[in-house]
Amino acid sequence: MQNIQKIDTAELEWQHVDGVDIPISKQFGDVYFSKANGLLETRHVFLNGNDLAERLSQLDDFEYFSIGETGFGTGLNFLALWQLWQQVRPNNHSHLHFITVEKYPLHIDDLKRALAVWTELADLSAQLIECYPLPIAGCHRIHFAKERISLDLWLGDAVDIFPKIYTNHPVDAWFLDGFAPSCNADFWQDNILKHIIRLSAVGTTFASFTVAGVVKRGLAQYGIQISRPKGFGHKREMLKAVWQDKPQDIDLNQDKNSSAYQNPVLRQAQHERKDLKIAIIGAGIAGLSCAWGLAQRGYHVEIFDKNAPVSGASGNPLALLNPKLCPIEQSSEHLMLNSWQYAVRHYRQFTAFRSLTVQQLQLKAENELDYIQQYPQDLLSDENIYPQWNSTFPQLNLTQAGGVEPKMLAEEILAHPLIDYHQLDVENITTLQDGKVILNHNEQLTYDKIILCTAKQTADLVSPFPPLKAIRGQVSWCDVRLIEQKHAYSYSGYLTQVNDHQLVLGASFHPNRDDDDVLFADHQHNFDLVQQALPKLTEQLPDIEQWQGRASIRTQTADYFPIVGKVAQGEIYALTGLGSKGFLFAPLCVEVLLAEMLGESSPVPYSLWQKLRPQRFRKTYHS
Repeated sequence: MQNIQKIDTAELEWQHVDGVDIPISKQFGDVYFSKANGLLETRHVFLNGNDLAERLSQLDDFEYFSIGETGFGTGLNFLALWQLWQQVRPNNHSHLHFITVEKYPLHIDDLKRALAVWTELADLSAQLIECYPLPIAGCHRIHFAKERISLDLWLGDAVDIFPKIYTNHPVDAWFLDGFAPSCNADFWQDNILKHIIRLSAVGTTFASFTVAGVVKRGLAQYGIQISRPKGFGHKREMLKAVWQDKPQDIDLNQDKNSSAYQNPVLRQAQHERKDLKIAIIGAGIAGLSCAWGLAQRGYHVEIFDKNAPVSGASGNPLALLNPKLCPIEQSSEHLMLNSWQYAVRHYRQFTAFRSLTVQQLQLKAENELDYIQQYPQDLLSDENIYPQWNSTFPQLNLTQAGGVEPKMLAEEILAHPLIDYHQLDVENITTLQDGKVILNHNEQLTYDKIILCTAKQTADLVSPFPPLKAIRGQVSWCDVRLIEQKHAYSYSGYLTQVNDHQLVLGASFHPNRDDDDVLFADHQHNFDLVQQALPKLTEQLPDIEQWQGRASIRTQTADYFPIVGKVAQGEIYALTGLGSKGFLFAPLCVEVLLAEMLGESSPVPYSLWQKLRPQRFRKTYHS
């Protein structure tokens, strides 16, 4: 399999037809939507072709419906689906999820121009444009929580992307879109269709504007029944198909021992879709993020912690969303890069978030300045924003970073009407024969599912458990203003302004220590880190004797990846081992965990999901 390289945006020509600007792909020489009326064609072919008005209107409470698409293009199909969803969705907690792939995403300016045609979709288009991701390979998950609809936009060549997609729920309907087979024959090859089938099941429907032989033969070989109703406009036919019967021994030529590649001809046993009783143990960033993700899906959640919220490692004055970037060819499967992109979109909905430019000083002899040419324009620069500090090290500025005020975030999350917080020390958990879980024998608190966000204490509640090590870290702060609140520095440590008068510096790093007293030695350590990187700046700092600080204990795994997923018999899950990147990792890891727990599509490639599973520690842990 080829490595995914830098994503190129689409090269377009524009044709003015009857007062409408029609985008045409230079790469493929085909239009993005019908010159007759692209919106009407989408409704006729994809919405009606999959009988979606009827199917969506009949969704049960908490039911999850998944739609796959083979070419995102201008996003018109998604927006038309969203509009239909607004019109027919039942008044319950059902959810619509859209999975799509695009090799050449439109530049944001071209997207605005293309969607401006559809004035009746203007409100929805504006919301999509606001969340439109950077052209970086991989999965970009976008939630429109109030609308109960979400989007996974996978950027990259379909040949590379489809084998990576992993879902715990078969795709219910497919929009087989994309440029015509005569213009883009590679797209309709059997290798891609094989994975479309892998992601589907008996009952899945398919619709396409094309009835080309390669498409019909490809579907028919898997036993999918095809009809050819009237096409849109001047087109005589379109394709409408349904997988009705189990075919004989389909060989998808994949690892049958891998749950991502099981033959899915029978619809997997569906997760129970009801208003589950769910408990979360731990009110740090992991627990709070889990609670928010569940509440946004309509579930009532109870959080338990023996201390106040964010009183542990999550409780520093400011959390910095500052990823270490990777070579662009690794971007689709790089946990930190994927987490950063999702986290910035996630935290923007909270007033606790602030946008930042992080100035990453290159203290080591690495070639990270080369990333300026690899990543999208304006994301990175080498400008020296504060020349007065006279740093001698090269500088890489990340313009789309962020900061989060933990205590303010906790207040916002706990204010959600579906989230209840209880101060309680959970000392033991017991799984009953029916799968339900009891917290504390004497309390008799019974839940359908629980999530452990209890850092190193998780092993006290579930045994055996993967090994975790404690890491002491101390941050320091002092009363001074040396940079703007919209900036931060990153070196072997970091510094940023919490507010106009308080500068925070971090952080010490002491593996295998769990003491949390504030120590002068750690203040000195944080000072030394700054002095190495920005000696002129340290001349403006108050004496260390005037500094304040906070020490806390982080938890890390042996391979530095978090633990995400089911960890014991019954419905017991865990999110822990986030290390010093808790605020960065937590939002995306929650989506991975809930995909397993609730039966949804995963927002990360299958290979990355495998790296997060607790079962990777096979020699020391068994589920």
